[in-house]
Amino acid sequence: MAEFIPVKSEADWFWLGLCGLFLIVYILVNEIDRWLPVTIPLELGITGLFSIFAFNNYMLIFPGWQVSFMLGWYPRKYFRWFASAYYVIIGIGLWRANLAQPVIFQSSFGEISELIFPIASPMLAYTFSRSVIHQRQLRQTNRRLQVVIQRGERERIARDLHDTLGQSFSMITLKTELAKKLLVKAPERVAQELDDIAQTSRDDLQLVRAIVNDLHQQSLSEMLLSQGKNLAEADVMLITSGENEATEWPTKVQSQFSAVMTEAITNVIRHAQAHQVEITFDQSPTTYSVTIQDDGKSKNYVRAGSNGISGMRSHMHEADGTFSIDHNRQGTLVSLTLPKEVRS
Repeated sequence: MAEFIPVKSEADWFWLGLCGLFLIVYILVNEIDRWLPVTIPLELGITGLFSIFAFNNYMLIFPGWQVSFMLGWYPRKYFRWFASAYYVIIGIGLWRANLAQPVIFQSSFGEISELIFPIASPMLAYTFSRSVIHQRQLRQTNRRLQVVIQRGERERIARDLHDTLGQSFSMITLKTELAKKLLVKAPERVAQELDDIAQTSRDDLQLVRAIVNDLHQQSLSEMLLSQGKNLAEADVMLITSGENEATEWPTKVQSQFSAVMTEAITNVIRHAQAHQVEITFDQSPTTYSVTIQDDGKSKNYVRAGSNGISGMRSHMHEADGTFSIDHNRQGTLVSLTLPKEVRS
């Protein structure tokens, strides 16, 4: 920008105006995700004008780092498109610069080395971004392991409850029934009292069994830990959003989602040829929801004789939930919802 100050011509005003527009677009790229399909090409186009017509490749470094780092969180094809356009711009800029100054490629090593950083920026930023994602996934996996360990302790407690309190309640039931037969005084009162005790003990026994049964249902953390390994073996990146909050959902809800999500992820591994899967957990005042978005080859998975899709749909409908599968520009989107009150 300093080369255009002080302003000496209309061209200087033009380039200064582009600098101001670039600053606005640069901020919009950071702040408004839904505008990225417009702001990223616009930012690249502005810096491309500087590279091709003002012979200034330094402006390209900004989108080279900013956009490449952001695209590390998106399917690889978007980075390939961006990088292709980026290097085409650099190539055209160098070609025009050589036409204007044919000795550019005969300059000193120091002058030529100034091109290294603009050329390397996208690859360095994208590699760094992917490294950050992998580190995040590793931390997320460790958190899942911690949840599984905590769950193991809960299962041990559940077994103890079943072995101790369950037997105790059974013994109370037997003793009260025997006492009812032996007692002869005021039978009209004692029998009713003993019936109440017996019924209470039976209810408590059923409660203990229900608690143990809930604890043995698969949690979302267990499912993600298992399926995350399967995705990693298939070279598919797993990204989740809202997972920490979802681990606090009721056990029954987690178990319902886990069964369907396992089938959906298996379909991605087998059929989608995807590079990335993004799972989003969310809830409203009345529902829990999960979306599974892959970046694979979008297909019509509803095939004659196929049980996978129909099985997932039936599983969700049995719990009063909803199931949908849609095909968008990115790949395949599976959407699941369950009401806050889920049937057994």
